[in-house]
Amino acid sequence: MEIKTYNPRDWRSHPPYSFKDYGSSVKRGPLKKLLPLKQTLSEITGPLFSDIKLAPGENDLTRSADSGKEAMGERIIVVGRVLDEDDRPVPNTLIEIWQANAAGRYHHPVDQHNAPLDPNFSGAGRCVTNERGEYRYLTIKPGAYPWLNHSNAWRPAHIHLSFFGPAFVTRLVTQFFFPGDPLIPLDPIFNSVPTKAGRQRLMASYAHDVTEPEFALGYRFDVVLRGRQATPFEGPQ
Repeated sequence: MEIKTYNPRDWRSHPPYSFKDYGSSVKRGPLKKLLPLKQTLSEITGPLFSDIKLAPGENDLTRSADSGKEAMGERIIVVGRVLDEDDRPVPNTLIEIWQANAAGRYHHPVDQHNAPLDPNFSGAGRCVTNERGEYRYLTIKPGAYPWLNHSNAWRPAHIHLSFFGPAFVTRLVTQFFFPGDPLIPLDPIFNSVPTKAGRQRLMASYAHDVTEPEFALGYRFDVVLRGRQATPFEGPQ
């Protein structure tokens, strides 16, 4: 009989709801301890994504689905695996990403940053992990952008990810960063993760085996959903 080691979540590696240097979190973070809500049957038994039908190219953000024209900027390939606390792959997980364009602007009316919009870059994509828990995106490396949190505040290049489990209440959201970015040590959101080990788990790594010659650089970002090596997500989970 195989005896597995219990891997409790490392709560110290997850960001708090309210972090003083991240200004808006102080205003919107809960002031009282959260109360658990009893889940209904529908919340814990669906949705299931094994049979979801994605349109061709939803994991390719480098080309407009409407015009067929290419987006501007540096092409990158992002791959990774979604794993549980025992390093087992998690298949059929719906992953959504969203990001700024190469100039550091989101394709969203709220973003009024004085940077050009790319009409051929939507900044959002979807894919589902395969039986090995793997995912793959072809996209444009995002640019840095100002965000008015403090004087001369700039967010480093990053990509947001949303992971849907077998129920809407199990959705997890995080973001990853790129190695060598000089803005990372100055970013309050990155630094809201209390431990060095936790912050390191938000860093993608350059992957030469993923890089395609004369086409795009490759990066790898694996995600662990639970346990001591869990990827930090937004707010304690």
